[in-house]
Amino acid sequence: MAFPSALPVPTDSDPRDAPVLRWGILGPGLIAADFVSALGRHTDQQVVAVGSRDAARASDFAQRFGIERSHGSYAALLADPGIDAVYIATPMSEHHANTLLAIEAGVPTLLEKAFTRTAAEARDVRDRSRSAGVFVMEAMKTRYLPHRQMIDTLIADGVLGEIDSVTAQYGFPIPYQAGSRLFEPSLGGGVLLDIGVYPLSFAAGLLGEIAEVRGFGTLTVSGVEDTVSAVLITPTGARGVIDTSWRGVGSGRAGITGSLARIDVDAVFNNPAPMSLVSADGRQRLGFDDRRHPGREGMVFQVAAMARYLRAGLTESPLLGLDESVRVMELLDELRHQVGARFADEN
Repeated sequence: MAFPSALPVPTDSDPRDAPVLRWGILGPGLIAADFVSALGRHTDQQVVAVGSRDAARASDFAQRFGIERSHGSYAALLADPGIDAVYIATPMSEHHANTLLAIEAGVPTLLEKAFTRTAAEARDVRDRSRSAGVFVMEAMKTRYLPHRQMIDTLIADGVLGEIDSVTAQYGFPIPYQAGSRLFEPSLGGGVLLDIGVYPLSFAAGLLGEIAEVRGFGTLTVSGVEDTVSAVLITPTGARGVIDTSWRGVGSGRAGITGSLARIDVDAVFNNPAPMSLVSADGRQRLGFDDRRHPGREGMVFQVAAMARYLRAGLTESPLLGLDESVRVMELLDELRHQVGARFADEN
C-alpha cells in the first residue's frame, strides 16, 4: 500500500455535537471535579445532581459547581428522576457494588477506570448489565480521543500493514503513603489499577487476542505493586511492551510498528496528544496535533460517545464493549499475581 497523502479525519472531533444528557455524579472526588469542569468547558451536557454517602460533602460539591441537587446517599441519587445517566467516580474497591446499584436502578452508567477491582467483579457487572439491558461503559478516555480514532482508522485501512509491536509507558513518582487508597490493598490499591490500566488497555486493544503475558515488578511495604513492566504476546508473535511506575518520571509515549509504517504518539498517549505516521524508510511523515482539550479535559470525548450510543439504543460501547473490559481486567489480575500482589479475597 502506498503511503497516504493525508491522515484520516477523526470520526468525532466536536463533543458539542452529541445529544445532551442530564448527568448525576456518584462520588464527588477529584476525578469527578475534573469531569464536571471538562463538561462545562467543552460540551452542552448538563450535570444536574451529585450523590455521596456524606450529605455535607455532596452539598459542598454541588455548591462549588452550581449543581442544582445533592443527595446524601447513592441510592437517592440513582432514584432521582431527573438524571439520564450516572458517572461513577468512587475508588476501585467500590466500583462493583456501586455499578450494581445503578444497574438495579436502571440508570445508564459511565464507570471510571479501572473497570472494577478484579476480573470476577468485572464479569459480574457485565453479566448483570446484559441481563438487565442497562447500558454500562468503562470510562477509558484514551479509546475515544481524536488521535486514537485516527489510529483505529489507519490500522483498519491497512496503512500500517501487519502489526508487529505496540509500546506504551505511563508513570510518575508518588511517595509511599500508609493508608492512602493508592497503597491500601483493601481499597484496590496498586499502580496497575490506578494508571497501569492505561498502557495495558492501549496495547491489548490494538493487538487483539493475547496468548501469553509476562510481568515483572516491585511491591511496596503494604503489598501492592508500584512498578510493573510486561510483555504481551499474540498467537502470531506480535508483542505489546508496557511499563508503569510510581517510582520514576515516565515519558507517557506510545508507539505502533507495522510492516509498512509506524505510528508515534509524541506526548502522554492517554490524553489528547500529537501523533505522527512515519513511512517504512523514515522519509515520509504526516503529523496531527489538536490539543484543544488538554489533559483530563479529553474525558469529554467518551461522554459524547456515550450520549450518541444511548440515542442509538445501544447497551454497550461498540469501541470498548464489556467483554473487552473483562479481558483487560483478566490481564490485570494475571500481572498483579505474577509480581506477587493479591487482594485478601483472592486465592
